[in-house]
Amino acid sequence: MQSPLFGYTEAQTQERYALQNAQLLRVALSGHDDVLARKGSMVAYQGLIEFDGEYQPPGQQHARARTGEGLDLMRCSGQGTVYLANLAQHVHVVDVDHDGLTVDGAYVLALDSTLHWEAIAVDSQFGVSGSGKYNLNISGRGKVALMTSGKPLMLQVTPDKYVNADADAIVAWSSSLRVQMQAQTHSSGVWRRRGSTGEGWELSFLGQGYALVQPSELLPPQGAEIGQGLAAQYGFGSQGAHGQNQGNIWTNR
Repeated sequence: MQSPLFGYTEAQTQERYALQNAQLLRVALSGHDDVLARKGSMVAYQGLIEFDGEYQPPGQQHARARTGEGLDLMRCSGQGTVYLANLAQHVHVVDVDHDGLTVDGAYVLALDSTLHWEAIAVDSQFGVSGSGKYNLNISGRGKVALMTSGKPLMLQVTPDKYVNADADAIVAWSSSLRVQMQAQTHSSGVWRRRGSTGEGWELSFLGQGYALVQPSELLPPQGAEIGQGLAAQYGFGSQGAHGQNQGNIWTNR
């Protein structure tokens, strides 16, 4: 059998996390270093790999119900290689260090099981379809695989150069940054998109660190497919991404 498809063979690498291609993540397991992955994200595996749903104590379930933010994960353990993907979104591997990482849980594909996360409130009294009232603060040392719709933009934030980003386009940022939410324009008669500009809520980042922005202001594919109608489109109510993301974990400690 012959085909150009044979050019897409396995990535040969010793790295634990490696990109098979822009939309496919390869994770090597050695038997003692489990990885937590988004439920349903496994597309293939080799070796002796087990997949288990993450147990959620009653306290975590209560916190998840309060915030609507978290991670819906499965534990991958054993020896071998597992391949992870989600609706052909672009995958990016990030090293989390002492600075920490704040991220919308909808954009997490996988992370080391040694990392800790908890839901934190963003400076906003409103929930919007992208970065809402709560986000996840991931801390510790390890790797996180993030997803974006298209190739993203990494912006550096310094004390003399702050960054503003559309709240529906922001994916993640350094936890050390100070964050404020505001509307670019004002209109008492418009809830979601402000005035006639087509722009809505934005996040302002101040301090020292980085902000990751994707070239899309839409819900991630897994959220956009949840419901129909205006509420689902803009992420509000029971049809929105946060309202439907009921399998989340608020904290893993």
